[in-house]
Amino acid sequence: MATPQCCQKPPSLDPVYGKGQVVEDFGGLKAYITGSPESKLAIVLISDIFGYEAPLLRNLADKVATSGFFVLVPDFFHGDPATPEILKNSSDEWLEKHGMAKGFEEAKPVIQALREKGFSAIGSAGFCWGGKVVVELAKYDYINAAVSLHPAPLTNDDIREVKCPISILGAEVDRSNSPEAIKQFAEILSTKPEVHSHVKIYPGTEHGWSVRYDVNDKQAVEKAEEAQKDMLDWLVKYVK
Repeated sequence: MATPQCCQKPPSLDPVYGKGQVVEDFGGLKAYITGSPESKLAIVLISDIFGYEAPLLRNLADKVATSGFFVLVPDFFHGDPATPEILKNSSDEWLEKHGMAKGFEEAKPVIQALREKGFSAIGSAGFCWGGKVVVELAKYDYINAAVSLHPAPLTNDDIREVKCPISILGAEVDRSNSPEAIKQFAEILSTKPEVHSHVKIYPGTEHGWSVRYDVNDKQAVEKAEEAQKDMLDWLVKYVK
């Protein structure tokens, strides 16, 4: 379920934005790809409800690629991302059509396609809607590391089932997962020494801050870049 915060600050989408390119079929989904295909290390970025054409998300994909990764941003919404009009008039219908369980199922063949292309290690980071999908992937052996940024609502049971190294990055103000809930996730993960984990709450931030911010707001940019650096540091550490 989307909270009002999930719908704030919708980006202006741009289908041709970024240093990479769009491919029509990668594991069954259209996708933005960037970075060297010669790399053996891949990162799948899973968007929030506004989809894979968001310029700030593609900027982040390009940034991640500079660390030696091949980066893939799939179009899980099949050309039908959320828009302010959809969210105002038919959000429940849209969410029923584009549920996170469906996103999880569609992520599996994407990861399988990466394995078949010879990538030896795969990590994934997701935002809001995508943050929940990433946690689902982390419950199995699909990926080598996960980062969930201001995820859609998670449960304690979700966290108990995580099997791979995971970093959960939460906002100070978030109706999806409050700071108290994030702290509970940290406590649960602390009882699972076999699962390397990192949990952080960023003061002065709201849900969505890492990929939906005003580029002219210096403080907002700094807070987003702090989270992006933490995300990348985690992926570099465990996707190798």
